Amino acid sequence: MLLNNATNSRHPSEITLPHPRVFTLFKFIIKQCLDLLQYLFYDEFVKSRIHHTNTQHQQQTSGQIPGETGWAAGVVFGGCRSRQLDMMEAKPDLRVNIGRIELQNPVITASGTFGYGREYEQLVDLNCLGAIIVKGLSLAPAAGNPPPRIVETPCGMLNAIGLENVGIEAFVKEKLPFLRGLSTPTLVNIYGKSTTDYAELAERIDDIEDISGIEVNISCPNIKEGGIAFGTNPESASRVVAAVRARTKKPLMVKLSPNVTDITDIAKSVAEAGADSISLINTLTGMAIDIETRRPKLANITGGLSGPAIKPIALRMVWQVVQTVKIPVIGIGGILSAQDALEFLIAGAVAVQVGTANFINPRATIDIIEGLKGFLIERGVSNVTDIIGTLKV
Repeated sequence: MLLNNATNSRHPSEITLPHPRVFTLFKFIIKQCLDLLQYLFYDEFVKSRIHHTNTQHQQQTSGQIPGETGWAAGVVFGGCRSRQLDMMEAKPDLRVNIGRIELQNPVITASGTFGYGREYEQLVDLNCLGAIIVKGLSLAPAAGNPPPRIVETPCGMLNAIGLENVGIEAFVKEKLPFLRGLSTPTLVNIYGKSTTDYAELAERIDDIEDISGIEVNISCPNIKEGGIAFGTNPESASRVVAAVRARTKKPLMVKLSPNVTDITDIAKSVAEAGADSISLINTLTGMAIDIETRRPKLANITGGLSGPAIKPIALRMVWQVVQTVKIPVIGIGGILSAQDALEFLIAGAVAVQVGTANFINPRATIDIIEGLKGFLIERGVSNVTDIIGTLKV
């Protein structure tokens, strides 16, 4: 018996540990269980939070931004705000304006990371968001690039989806009816292979009342000019925006590519061409290689890098553009938490778009909104606009 036990026992070095994703799943399940417990005993939880917050006000603490153990990790019970915040006397105003579009808060979903909205309806109260920007639309349906199209990278991901979409006609018939039932503004992201494509898309969207605005993706290759992306040259970027502006009265948000020499030149050109606001940054071009096969990990060879890794670059470019143009700027790039969002707001962005974070945590947008509320409450700030553009240099 002892011999059998000794024979069957395994040396610690021979034990195979579970895949890291098993640990990630385990952590997610634990968090959900904790959230459920907080929901069941929310009365006690609210009382403790109010006491904790009042104590912080009285003691005038150091001012460290709440992290995962503070308001940024506040519990949401499926509504626009958590019950503990409803119990607080202070109710900060999160409303912001992007030109003619008023948002109830500055948190927007980034195009290409939130589908057409309905994909997240079981996970997020869509009526709580500042705005929804649907995935990029073209005149005709597009299949996108062949797989593999996504590669995980340290602190981010590479994607080469290729702007797969159902096309404008199918969107209006099949996707828009659901979005019409929401109180949250819907913006449509558009792209084309020529200036004419952009203009025609804008004209078709102009007559649709339930679309609040258009985001123009100028990071696409211009087929008539050798495949060079529209957004990498001030002149071609200006032509696209001017063509779209001539065909629609809707608010125009232009999404800038970071793959340029001087992003302020592009920003000035699109502002002068008629853009009502600017969003940045789109993804940075990158690649990954499989060292065993010595082949690119993406079938497209290169792809767009997004996630926390690009945040410092995005933050710098947003700050530069804010100093350059007089129209609203929306920050994008590596925003996973309320602290990330606050950095962009302080740099001068009037709103932020949340992208890759939606893949990591489908409720990231709601967590960020709650975190912004908590930050304002704990500092006695009544309006989120009071912190926009307050960077001290």
